[in-house]
Amino acid sequence: MKRLGPLLLSFFAAGIGGASLVLFVYFLFFGVPLAVEITQSHAGRLAWDGFLCGIFFLQHSGMIRRGAKKRLARHIPAIYHPALYSIASGTVLFAVISLWQPSHQLLLDLHGPPRWILLGLSMLAMAGFAWGVHSLREFDPFGTLALRARVRGVPPPAAGFVARGPYRSVRHPLYLFTLLLIWATSRLSADRLLFNVLWTAWIVVGTKLEERDLLVDFGPAYRRYQARVPMLIPSLRSLGRHSQADTE
Repeated sequence: MKRLGPLLLSFFAAGIGGASLVLFVYFLFFGVPLAVEITQSHAGRLAWDGFLCGIFFLQHSGMIRRGAKKRLARHIPAIYHPALYSIASGTVLFAVISLWQPSHQLLLDLHGPPRWILLGLSMLAMAGFAWGVHSLREFDPFGTLALRARVRGVPPPAAGFVARGPYRSVRHPLYLFTLLLIWATSRLSADRLLFNVLWTAWIVVGTKLEERDLLVDFGPAYRRYQARVPMLIPSLRSLGRHSQADTE
């Protein structure tokens, strides 16, 4: 029974987290699967959508901060925190997309070659994201590694700092490719523009907050990494360094 709880929680976290990511990608390409009308006012729709984004940002960035983890640890063992975070984030993301209010104001609608170019950029972003995930090796997006280690009766994998793949050119390639995927759209409505702007701002701010935690976790090694490699936008120098490393 002691192993059943962590096992079930890991399955639940992976299911909720994985399904929410699939729904998120669907939303970026096709919009809301089934619109639930909450208001008919154009301004009201945008205000509501902004509110939904704010709720997600607060949950996603607030729950992972060290202070929040310390408060949660008073009641729940730390081994369960990543999985609970995945469940909470997935649930809130489901709510954001399910309750999203599409705008009828279309700002951009491209066809022909421009549309295919943007679609190609979307595919490139998804491939880049997969490359970044592969480079992490012990990638744990749903917080299940420690739980599965508990079930097997082995120590959880130790976190180490190694920059592989796209991490040699930019410190946060997953965020970079997410931004590229968000903006590579040929059909831009008012609500989608709001979404893009808010999520871009949140990713930049959230990345800076995450950097503080990474400095605490990895110390001087990460500070040297910061000095060498750009945060979100790769430079010609960092790209050249990556290319040189691949040929050595």
